[in-house]
Amino acid sequence: MPLRDILVHLDSGARTAERLALAVHLARRDNARLTGMFAQCASAYQVGVVAVWPPESYTKAAEASREQFQAATAGLADAEWIDINRGSDHEVVHHVLEAARHYGLVILGQNDEDAPRIVPRELLEEVILESGRPVLAVPYAGHFSDLGHRPLIAWADARPAARALNDCLVLLQPGAKATLVSMSLGTEPQKQLAARAAAHLAAHGVAAEVEHLQLTEVGLMDTLLNLASDKAADLVVMGAFGGYGYPVLNRGSGTRYMLRHMTVPCLFSH
Repeated sequence: MPLRDILVHLDSGARTAERLALAVHLARRDNARLTGMFAQCASAYQVGVVAVWPPESYTKAAEASREQFQAATAGLADAEWIDINRGSDHEVVHHVLEAARHYGLVILGQNDEDAPRIVPRELLEEVILESGRPVLAVPYAGHFSDLGHRPLIAWADARPAARALNDCLVLLQPGAKATLVSMSLGTEPQKQLAARAAAHLAAHGVAAEVEHLQLTEVGLMDTLLNLASDKAADLVVMGAFGGYGYPVLNRGSGTRYMLRHMTVPCLFSH
């Protein structure tokens, strides 16, 4: 089944153009509907004790975003730009979440801790956790013109991993060569389950080699990132906040680590 509708988050940051270009490419590839949502933090302009919204800086940024979107989507059959017209952290998160639940794929940018804060730090994590939709996170560095040819898929016998495996199918290219990384104890039953997951991919025309990582290894997410580099992966797929066998208090630590250190686009499902 091809990808049918995409929501991409827009702001006035330097990485918006990269995010938007990838979203447009995916929309053109699958003839999908594309919505660009402008949402960033801002404070109302104060005139004495009266708060005036929107401030001129927000209005200019929104207009620049609309023009950027229209130029990037020229020729697309179905493209729409929308502005949430809110500036507080709570409102930005709320409105992006509210919109995200109505799309097949949500594209957001990785947080850059060294860049000026123009969106809530928790936006990406909250959309992954609460939208009920797969979220494609685009790194804050690098150029990504396409994806889905060489996916690296993190597999565990858990609900988020199963969702991620199925959610990624719309992003995989015909003839894709996947690496299925089994993040398990390496027992024979676990190996059989990983083989079943690979067979599911094969049924969709995706050839997958299976590799096993041990949960006892130090730096599990670093190992996953290193493997993505070794395989020249153009997409990492993983279930988010699933634990992968960690104690309850540590669940999500691997996801948060990946959110901070990703080097290629990552698809997260929860």
